[in-house]
Amino acid sequence: MYSKLGNFIDGQWSNNTKEKIDVINPFNEEVLGQIPVSTKEDLDQALESAKKSFQLWKKTSPWERSKIIKKIADLIRERADDIAKTMTLETGKPLVEAKGETMGSAEQFDWYSEETKRIYGQIIEPRTQDVRMQVRYEPVGVVAAFAAWNFPILLPSRKVAAAIAAGCSVIIKPASETPGTCMHMIQACKDAGLPDGVVNFVTGKSSFISKYLIESPIIKKVSLTGSVDVGKEILHMAADGIKKVSMELGGHAPVLVLNDADVTTAAVTSSNTKFRNAGQVCISPTRFIVQDKVYSEYCEKFVENTKKLKLGNGLEEGTNVGPMANIRGLEHVDSLVQDAVGKGAKLLTGGKRSKDFNKGYFYEPTVINDVPSTADIMTVEPFGPVAPIVKFSELEEAFEIANSVNFGLAGYVFTSSLKNAHLASENLEVGMVGVNDMMLAAAEMPFGGVKESGFGREGGSLGILDYLVPKYTKFKIY
Repeated sequence: MYSKLGNFIDGQWSNNTKEKIDVINPFNEEVLGQIPVSTKEDLDQALESAKKSFQLWKKTSPWERSKIIKKIADLIRERADDIAKTMTLETGKPLVEAKGETMGSAEQFDWYSEETKRIYGQIIEPRTQDVRMQVRYEPVGVVAAFAAWNFPILLPSRKVAAAIAAGCSVIIKPASETPGTCMHMIQACKDAGLPDGVVNFVTGKSSFISKYLIESPIIKKVSLTGSVDVGKEILHMAADGIKKVSMELGGHAPVLVLNDADVTTAAVTSSNTKFRNAGQVCISPTRFIVQDKVYSEYCEKFVENTKKLKLGNGLEEGTNVGPMANIRGLEHVDSLVQDAVGKGAKLLTGGKRSKDFNKGYFYEPTVINDVPSTADIMTVEPFGPVAPIVKFSELEEAFEIANSVNFGLAGYVFTSSLKNAHLASENLEVGMVGVNDMMLAAAEMPFGGVKESGFGREGGSLGILDYLVPKYTKFKIY
């Protein structure tokens, strides 16, 4: 598919640059295809296309925008099987997860097809009878959007759906590991009748593309899903042009398991969620903080469930955990495990690259406990299939451990106490909390974090606000 597609600028696909980037299948390390390395000329064309289309799209009736955005959702659903297969080939994630993500991306367009009709302003009561005051929201302008590889259609959909619903035009740059999946979404936009130039799609070298786009005066808003280090670089660049920015920069989610929790449910839910997408999820539970009386039982049941998970080809039925997306992630996880064990943590299962596969980036689902606070994994986001478990006695101690990192995306608590549930929700320094539940992301929910996990929200009724700016007007009528 990559030879037929490539960059999408002003409503047309092109793949005519001399320099290409290989797209690798993480299951067998074979080349799936190649994508173009965008040039300065490509980016200039995308910028001009987005600038021109913005002037028309922002004046398009919200009801008309709604019809087109809803059609995009319908087309994604119709093509879900093909999209999911491409995603599994590019990421290695099990096909059932890929299908679920695809349907979730369609829901983003569903949600924003309605939100575009509900951009409400405000009437402010005046001090005198000869004055009227109002606030209305206007689209911020042309958006530069950068998406990560771990959810290659959901992350772009969150950005594109909200942006075009607000009346903005977009230039989106997908991760080079997973461009084909995002191409499906772009094709759905075109086939749904989205005017040329409202969405543009460029591939290539991230550092060059991000710098070039953000430095352009045409770009008024930047949206990023990525690492903290990349986020800081983007922020510095955006600051020079005073660009509006929203960022989701990953996390290191704590899981509090209290003595009054249903231990079996907590352990099984934690294990299944931890190893979803091979642990390559920004809100993945990554630090398991368990109260003393249920600690041993929780560890035992966590390991028992983990050993039942099938590692394998994401295209094969019954696979629970696929390969990691790239070799650098695998090496990162292995270094964290070896560091923790070397500092005294106990290895309960896994702990090495799988020997069952001659090729591919397979790392065994790994559980370690009694992890010392000095282990790197307690402060460094693993972004992979490893679960560190530690013990606590008093609730305040658990909050201290949970809040000891610079991340603040998601947190979880398992408890049967309404009091403890509220205390945990209020004391965890995160943007999202799951109580006895770990499936937080949905189109109608605001997704985002605090501290170095970023700012702004994607999804929900708040999500569209990041693509709008308020304009206050005062009228003196006589």
